Amino acid sequence: MKHTGRVAGTAPDGGSARQQELLEAAYAWVLERGWAGMSLRPLAEAIGSSPRVLLFLFGSKDGLVRALLARSRADQLAVLDAVGDSGDLATVGARVWAWLAAPEHRALLRLWLEAYTRSVGDAGDGPWAGFAARTVADWDALLARHQPPAHRDTAAGVAERALLLAVLRGALLDLLATGETARLDAAVGAHLAAL
Repeated sequence: MKHTGRVAGTAPDGGSARQQELLEAAYAWVLERGWAGMSLRPLAEAIGSSPRVLLFLFGSKDGLVRALLARSRADQLAVLDAVGDSGDLATVGARVWAWLAAPEHRALLRLWLEAYTRSVGDAGDGPWAGFAARTVADWDALLARHQPPAHRDTAAGVAERALLLAVLRGALLDLLATGETARLDAAVGAHLAAL
């Protein structure tokens, strides 16, 4: 048996095994239903818990939302890892678009969009604050790794990444709204060909 270096009954990040189990169940629930109208009572009932247990484990509803956002971000960061470190900016842009356009990722991307929108409107220290900015920074860092080092930090390099990210995000928004994959594949392809 492999030794994990953690106490039995705890999750890898230090939370209890029960906390991780409920977090995964809650994450599956919000993936299916979205953030809108998330209330502790129906969520707790759906995942086999109670509002009191969720409040105990996560500290507050905001604490649960922060944990769910972190869980969602972990899925997004896994995408960044899957894209890999080889290829130029156009090649990586094509890989990212292929992932974004895949039908099996729609639930995660709808959840991301809702969280992103809420974050833009949360200028304070609420659970959504900073989520959108962290997302932009994550994707910008990925794209920067695929630019020549001498170009990466120039004004032109920064603008090139910002434009590619804007094209990908805009195409994703339209795809989620319309489902018109062929039209958006062509639009993204045209931009990538110009890089």
